[in-house]
Amino acid sequence: MTVAPALPAALALGDDALVLSHRLGEWAGHAPVLEEEVALANIALDLLGQARTLLSLVGDEDELAFRREERAFRNVQLVEQPNGDFARTMARQLFFSVHQHLLYGQLAAGDGPLAGLAAKAVKEVAYHRDHAEHWTVRLGDGTEESHTRMQDALDGLWRYTGELFEPVEGLEVDGTELREGWTKAVADVVERATLTVPGGPQTGSWTAGGGRQGIHTEPFGRMLAEMQHLHRSHPGASW
Repeated sequence: MTVAPALPAALALGDDALVLSHRLGEWAGHAPVLEEEVALANIALDLLGQARTLLSLVGDEDELAFRREERAFRNVQLVEQPNGDFARTMARQLFFSVHQHLLYGQLAAGDGPLAGLAAKAVKEVAYHRDHAEHWTVRLGDGTEESHTRMQDALDGLWRYTGELFEPVEGLEVDGTELREGWTKAVADVVERATLTVPGGPQTGSWTAGGGRQGIHTEPFGRMLAEMQHLHRSHPGASW
């Protein structure tokens, strides 16, 4: 299918939100406590709402979500990473929601085509960020086991964070301010959690990238097949 080229920024941000929404939805029935079942579902629904609004600026939201092939998605590789254990999910959420909160704050302060969406979404994302920060600190400063798992999760996902700051056509933000704000905010949370900011030998030297160009990791293909299965199995069906 053909995607209108007018708003590549809307497509990229919409794909980020859509894919992470699906990943968080995979926790349904598997969250460690009932309260987290509700919290993760609410975050997933917030992201899905953002995705619908953003993708509708580009074309038909259902077609974009359920009919595109893997290489046509423009999400960063961070959001497509499997949930893993709860610590890994929270590390992924910390890295992404801090970035999204700062990004939408900048967009809301401007007068670009995404300012209205950002002004609404930034309030939702503030909660997502607070939730992730709370759990990062709780797990990091918890038991020896939770501390180790949280540190391993941060280390394992760190290589996917650089892509968050790659330029996106139509996304008019101060990239330097965004990166500096994100680095400071994440470091503050990690320090409060008695953890170590990744970047040492334990994280390796390889840095992920290519999601904005349609290059994705192996787990994404399996996730996409699951996400699109019903729509592709019953094309044109109404419910």
